[in-house]
Amino acid sequence: MMEVKTVDKPDERRDFPRGHLEALHLTGLDFAVATFEPGWHWTESVGPIVGTKSCEVHHNCYMVQGRMRLRMDDGAESEVGPGDVFVCPPGHDAWVVGDEQVILYDFAGGMATDYAKAKS
Repeated sequence: MMEVKTVDKPDERRDFPRGHLEALHLTGLDFAVATFEPGWHWTESVGPIVGTKSCEVHHNCYMVQGRMRLRMDDGAESEVGPGDVFVCPPGHDAWVVGDEQVILYDFAGGMATDYAKAKS
């Protein structure tokens, strides 16, 4: 069965401080478009919602706009920007670098299904 959806009409939207996520759910693919405003930092914006010390979601992303710094729990760091494709396993922090809004597409699924949701 073929499915086609547009990012202009997401199935759900999740708002959190200095950002939001829009998710599309298709058979075999949960896709997310994340928007982070300047000043967004995972530990301040999403960490208090989920109650973990670092992000425990796996990400497979394409960076559309802006710059973001990623720091793994083991201290490894990298910066990503427009046109970058990256994989980031669970156990990391992230924040917007500079004054430009970050927009990224996440194909891994966990961001669309679990990101920024309070643990029950």
